[in-house]
Amino acid sequence: MAPTTCEGEKMTSPPTIAELPADQRPRERLARHGVTGLSDAELLAILLGSGLRGVNVVDLAARLLASYGGVGGLRQVDVAALSAEPGVGPAKSARVVAALALAARAEVSVDDRAVVARSSDVARLATPHLAGARRERVVLVVCGAGNRVLATVVVSDGGAHHASFPVREVLAEVLRRDGVAFALAHNHPGGDPAPSTADRVVTRSLRDAAAGVGLRFLDHVVLAGSAWASAIDPT
Repeated sequence: MAPTTCEGEKMTSPPTIAELPADQRPRERLARHGVTGLSDAELLAILLGSGLRGVNVVDLAARLLASYGGVGGLRQVDVAALSAEPGVGPAKSARVVAALALAARAEVSVDDRAVVARSSDVARLATPHLAGARRERVVLVVCGAGNRVLATVVVSDGGAHHASFPVREVLAEVLRRDGVAFALAHNHPGGDPAPSTADRVVTRSLRDAAAGVGLRFLDHVVLAGSAWASAIDPT
């Protein structure tokens, strides 16, 4: 006899990725489109593997991201706290925390000799994070003394024609990594690297915000394929 709830209804197993419609399954979408074709929620859903009753795994992932303020916030959560979330538990929590820890280690494993001396350096450092991306994505290059590169981090994923530039989060990330300077890069999936008016406005805002907290803003580079252009206003 199947287990029942106190109301006498049959209990259902947590929906797994395989139980979602084929065109919504993150694993299949990953195979077809690569990581750049998936949202943060879909990538997290693959790590979680299953949802909970009445909540599919992608929705569960989206709830967790919203609760902790995105991937950056989730990276600060320990196994015990995450496992206490409904639908997570110790096994899922361990997978997620381990995967995010590996990603964090990869971000800081940069060439100790790498420095940002010109716009082409920013483009070179950002290209591995932007190549093939179908949506606009923002990459932060954190630098220490002498513009030595400390880390290269994806800070935002946007839409096909728009990327979010979270100024406060960018500055906080630079300070958290003990940076003294930074550069940004983002892609134009449409193929034209020419900075838009909005790109130049954002660049000026970032420059002013950086100066307000004692950081040096080095550059903002727009990439499209192998082409790139700086959004810094010529003087």
